[in-house]
Amino acid sequence: MEVLDFTREMIPDVIDFERRLRVEEPFYRWDIDEAYQKRVEATFDDPRFANALSLLAFENGKVVGRIDGTILASRFDGSVNGYLDWICVVKSSRHAGIAQALLAKLRCRMKQAGAACLIALMAANEDAQRFYRAVEGASIHDEGIWIDL
Repeated sequence: MEVLDFTREMIPDVIDFERRLRVEEPFYRWDIDEAYQKRVEATFDDPRFANALSLLAFENGKVVGRIDGTILASRFDGSVNGYLDWICVVKSSRHAGIAQALLAKLRCRMKQAGAACLIALMAANEDAQRFYRAVEGASIHDEGIWIDL
């Protein structure tokens, strides 16, 4: 398994991943169609995504996991934190350390970017709850999870 930065050239790999994800777990509520692909393509030219970090886990030439986050800077107190927006591994590839590897690399990249903490909102499903509660160096605050970097 290899974790790589998500680049424009990998969009077809991500589209394939998203479609396989929905075959294994059909409860995801957005379509992977031409409009979705165009929105993702546009992010590579849009300056609003300059602080976005997206990583893909590849196994046997296919994307089996994905993590997306962003750097958040606040003038409230001058803090710089990371935000974990999305992490997912196709169901058939779970429990093999892929999500942990994605999170470890994201944490490293966030720390390199000057973030002091990685903040995530916990999904309500049992798999997500188990995963977040097992993250090393994490404590649950309010409705989010704060992860030491």
